Order: sequence, then structure tokens, then C-alpha cells
Amino acid sequence: MREDEKKEILQSAKEFFRDIIAESHIKNTKKLSKLCEFKVNPFLITYLSNYLTGNNEPESIAKALIYPRALGTSINTSFGSRIQEFCHEVLAGLASTTSGIDIEFIDALDNRKKYCQIKAGPNTINKDDVETIAGHFKSIKNLARTNGLKLQYDDLIVGVLYGTSSQLNAHYKRIEEGYGYPVIAGQKFWHHITGDAQFYRDLVNAFGEVAIDVDSTKLLNETIELLAKDIETSEEFGNLLR
Repeated sequence: MREDEKKEILQSAKEFFRDIIAESHIKNTKKLSKLCEFKVNPFLITYLSNYLTGNNEPESIAKALIYPRALGTSINTSFGSRIQEFCHEVLAGLASTTSGIDIEFIDALDNRKKYCQIKAGPNTINKDDVETIAGHFKSIKNLARTNGLKLQYDDLIVGVLYGTSSQLNAHYKRIEEGYGYPVIAGQKFWHHITGDAQFYRDLVNAFGEVAIDVDSTKLLNETIELLAKDIETSEEFGNLLR
């Protein structure tokens, strides 16, 4: 892959993360200013609050509630659910016209054309996905046979955007060991696409730059303050804290 093509992917990835992932993340964070957004276990939350800050003041409870959602669940769910958008926006130049395939590319390491299904991470696949992927790949093999196209098993792959081979869950292992299709994750996957062993690092850094540009420190602090007030005036926590 040419340098200008790699730069285009990095720029598109940054725009995708800023305009879609970060924007959604900000909206979801703002929602956390109300206690009704959480399913609170009062036994655990007072413990977690003390564990986090050494006290169970309303602001500390708010932090114990908000941090896991804003820095974990919310952003992971948002990213995982937008894989097709990622392919469309960031990997548009590799878009496939083959049914059931996300992208097609010439592998920079073995110079063979790859037909690839994209998944987000090492755990973002379930039992039903395995059968669906195997079915798509079988159809492609049948079509290739009909058209006299020489297709190897390792020309049909599952590409995982982040993670490592050792982190892949049992369903990915079934694709590899049960059906014989390679699952390539993280740094290795991006190396196969771009021919650049450092591209994965550059991509991660591009996403990180978005957080610096957005700088939601003020938003988090304001949301914690609003939630703390809601906790303090709530019927259940108000009585517990008095």
C-alpha cells in the first residue's frame, strides 16, 4: 500500500472516531447526570465509592457510578456496534462487492487477494456469527469453483481490528480450527493490509489524538457534579447519607 493510501486511512479513521464515536460518547456521558440512568446496588456502590476515594460523599458515589460507564461500557458498546460504518467510512477504498464480505485487498505479505469479514475485537463474536461467516465463505468458494478461480483457504479471512491471537475467544478458534479459515487480529491484521508493521500503532495514536482535541475533562466534572446533586436529593440515598 502506498504512503498516501495509508495516510488517507489514518485521516479517515480519525474523522470517523471524532464525528461518530466521540460525538456519541459525549451524548451518552451527558445522560449520566441523572441517577435514574443507573441500576444502583446501594450495598456495592457505597463500598466502591469508599474503595475509589476513601469516602462515600455524593460526589464520590457519582464518580464510582460514572467512571465505569463513561470510560468503559459506553464507548466499547458504541465502537462495537459501528463496525459496518467503520468499513464504509475508513476502509472505503477496500470495500467489497462480494456478498457477505466486508473488504477485499491484496495482502502485502503474500501478495494474494484476500476476502475479509471484519470484526471489532477478540470477544465481539458469538456462536451464530461462526455459522454465518462459514456460510459466506462456502458460497464464495463455490462461486470461485464455478468461475475457475483458484482460491485457497487462507484467501478467506476474518480480520479483527484490535487485540492479539492469544486473546481471541473460543468462537474465533472454531473458525480457525473447525473450518480452517485464518483469523488475523490487531497489529498483524493491519500489517497484512498496509505492509507497515507500525501502522497499528499509528492508528491507535490517531484515535488517541481525538480525545486530546475533544478534551472532555470539563464535561465529566460537570456531569459528576450534577449527578452528585441528584444523589444528595434522592429519596434512597438522601436518607442513607444523612
